[in-house]
Amino acid sequence: MSVAILVPVLNRPAAVQPLLENIAATTHAPHRVLFITDESDTAERQAIAAAGGQELVVNAGYPGKINAGAAATSEPYVFLGADDLKFHDGWLTEALRWAGPRIGVIGTNDLGNRRVLAGSHATHSLVARWYVERGTIDEPGLVLHPGYDHNFCDDELVATAKHRKAWTLARDSIVEHLHPNWGKGTDDETYRRGMRRFRRDRDLFYRRSALWT
Repeated sequence: MSVAILVPVLNRPAAVQPLLENIAATTHAPHRVLFITDESDTAERQAIAAAGGQELVVNAGYPGKINAGAAATSEPYVFLGADDLKFHDGWLTEALRWAGPRIGVIGTNDLGNRRVLAGSHATHSLVARWYVERGTIDEPGLVLHPGYDHNFCDDELVATAKHRKAWTLARDSIVEHLHPNWGKGTDDETYRRGMRRFRRDRDLFYRRSALWT
C-alpha cells in the first residue's frame, strides 16, 4: 500500500528538512512526500528545493491545497498532513492495519485534541483513493470542501465518513500535532491567520452539517 503524504505549507521554511527527516525515519511503507506551496512563498519553495523535496504550487487555503495534491497523485492512499507534525515510528504501518474495503478514512492520534484522545475525532487522516473519488457529501472527487480556509475541514471529513460508516481511528498510529494550543509549538503568523478565519469556517461547518445529519 503506497501513500502520498500531502503537506500544505506556508511561511515555515525551517520546518521542511526536519519534517522530511522525521518522515523518512518513521515511515516503514512505500510513500512519497508532496509539499504544496503558494507561488509567492519564496523562502519555503527554496527550502523545499534545497532539501530535494517534491513541490506542487497551488495558491489556495488548506483544503484547496489538499484537493490539488490528491488530484496530482495516484497512490492508493493519501495522508492529509501539515508541517507542524511529528510522525512517530511505525505510524503508517499501524494506520494501514485498519485498511479495508469499507473504511475510507483512517484517523491518526495527534496526542493533543481532546476529542481525538476520546476516540471521536481525528485532525489528520489517511484517506483511501476510492474515498477521495467519492468526495465530500456533495462534491465527488474533492476530499475536502473548498469553502473552508483551514478550520473545520477535518470536522466535516470525519462527520461525513462517520455518516457513511467509513471511518475509524487508529489509536496507535501516532502523528503528533505540535500545535501551540497543546503547548507543543510556538504561535506564529500562520497560526494567527487561521484563527482570524475560525468563526467563518465554524459557521460554514454548522450550515453544511445539515447535509449529513
